[in-house]
Amino acid sequence: QVQLVESGGGLVQAGGSLRLSCATSGLIFNRYNMAWFRQAPGKEREFVAHISWSGSTTYYADSVKGRFTISRDNAKNTVYLQMNNLKPEDTAVYYCAAGSPGRFSPTLRSYNYWGQGTQVTVSS
Repeated sequence: QVQLVESGGGLVQAGGSLRLSCATSGLIFNRYNMAWFRQAPGKEREFVAHISWSGSTTYYADSVKGRFTISRDNAKNTVYLQMNNLKPEDTAVYYCAAGSPGRFSPTLRSYNYWGQGTQVTVSS
C-alpha cells in the first residue's frame, strides 16, 4: 500500500520560513518523480514544485521561484519543500505527489499518488 505523509506545516508570520517533509512508503521511491501542490480555500489545486526521480531536474511555479526549494533524499524515501520569505498568499493546504518518470507536466493527472496534505498559514 502506497502512503505519502506530509508534515511540517503550521502558522508563520510573513517573511518567515517553513520546511515541509513528505515521507513515502510502499513504492520504489527512486523511480518516481515527486511534486508539491497546494490548494487555497475556494481555489483549485495548483502546482508548486517538481523534482525528477534522480533529483537532477526541478521545476517551480513562477509564484514561488526564488523562494521555495524542492529536494529529495532517496535513502530516506522523503521529499522536502523549503519555503522562505513566505507571503500571506502562500496560505494553503500543501500536498505531495508521486508520479511515474516521464515528460514533465504540472498537472494533477501526471501524478499517481497523493498525500493527505498539511496546512500552511502565513499571517500578515
